[in-house]
Amino acid sequence: MTDTTSYVPPKVWTHDAPSGGKFASINAPTAGAREEQALPVGKHPLQLYSLATPNGVKVSIMLEELLALGHSGAEYDAWLIKIGDGDQFGSGFVDINPNSKIPALADHSVGGEPLRVFESGSILVYLAEKFGTFLPTELRARTETLNWLFWQMGSAPFVGGGFGHFYTYAPEKYEYPINRYAMETKRQLDVLDRQLAERRFIAGDDYTIADMAIWPWYGLLAMGELYQAGEFLSVQDYQHVQRWAAEIAKRPAVIRGRKVNRTWGDESEQAPERHSAADLD
Repeated sequence: MTDTTSYVPPKVWTHDAPSGGKFASINAPTAGAREEQALPVGKHPLQLYSLATPNGVKVSIMLEELLALGHSGAEYDAWLIKIGDGDQFGSGFVDINPNSKIPALADHSVGGEPLRVFESGSILVYLAEKFGTFLPTELRARTETLNWLFWQMGSAPFVGGGFGHFYTYAPEKYEYPINRYAMETKRQLDVLDRQLAERRFIAGDDYTIADMAIWPWYGLLAMGELYQAGEFLSVQDYQHVQRWAAEIAKRPAVIRGRKVNRTWGDESEQAPERHSAADLD
């Protein structure tokens, strides 16, 4: 469908009606808490409040990778934040992340008030530095890893908020925005494909937080699991991304991390909450 309606923006925008689409009932132009709602706290040092979206699973994958390496201090409780119900606007969650987006982490091991960490990229860097792994210390390797981590943070909104929204969630299909964001999504896949043509992982020979950040978006997209858009985007053409995505998908910690705070799909792949390793077995 082509949108032929001519829209003339008003001089001053006002929020007169829901914008439509899947999340219209919770979207608003204001921040802050909408209700008093304390967050639960478990027994482990790290408390994760999340949902198994691409942004959410970055952190649960990282935590499972740390545990797989024997870092017992990475034990965590994962609590479900149902963003469709507006849990992210409860006062307890807003105290941890004033931007009301998952994931959010509270570290109770630091002494005094729990340390809040929000934004998925910040959480990955925090955990990598806390446990001394998955982020190189050598200057060039560290910088390259962070280059790609921040590439993901800046690029994925075009895939999710742009392509994903208009292709999957918008109340109607409009040709212009779908074409615009499909082109950008394919350009980004080509960026990754060229990078991976000469490297096993995103930043080089070693698996890092750059891979953990990028795979839940672009790996799953390449595997046809994101927005059911594999055929539409001809994802099979990005052979190096395909190779990389398939290798990471087989990692035991990735398999486990994807289950955390998941409430859809096959029941064996769901763990709405995680309080011990047994919750994922």
